[in-house]
Amino acid sequence: MQDTLPAPPRARHAVRPTGEERTFGTDELIVSKTDPRGVITYANDVFLRVSGYTADEVIGQPHNLIRHPEMPRAVFALLWGALAQGQEIFAYINNLAADGAHYWVLAHVTPSYGPDGRVLGYHSNRRRPSPRAVAEVTPLYGRLRAEERRHPHARAAVAASSRLLEEVVTERADSYEEFVWSVIHREER
Repeated sequence: MQDTLPAPPRARHAVRPTGEERTFGTDELIVSKTDPRGVITYANDVFLRVSGYTADEVIGQPHNLIRHPEMPRAVFALLWGALAQGQEIFAYINNLAADGAHYWVLAHVTPSYGPDGRVLGYHSNRRRPSPRAVAEVTPLYGRLRAEERRHPHARAAVAASSRLLEEVVTERADSYEEFVWSVIHREER
């Protein structure tokens, strides 16, 4: 009998956005789980179908595999900050599929705890946001990315766009979570 080794994971390649938008059903949930470092440990069939990746291509990869380059870093800084404090967070996220298409989600990300209270990883459920919600957050995200491009270093860019995000959110709500909920409630009307 000949010994065979499993095929090595496919090398990650730079995916270029095509501008094509993809959606999924309003009754569908995209679900993924990661370890504490954000490495994907589980992806459901909706995640795989919409992202255009196979399970072998995503399991063991950082979740930022699907990060769209036009997504503001400030939103991810806010997300990881909330998770580091043991809090859940809701956020509008634009993801990038394997073929360059993009798809918007309303993400709900929560820490997953072990019996000893230690964070074992993170669980994310994503729903399809309404076109109205996407239309509301798109200009804000554009402003944040423009602010980030004004700074030559990532750390300065994130700090500047985080300040801008806080200013904009403060004008509209008491917190980012309340801002997201206000958009959700407007889309339900």
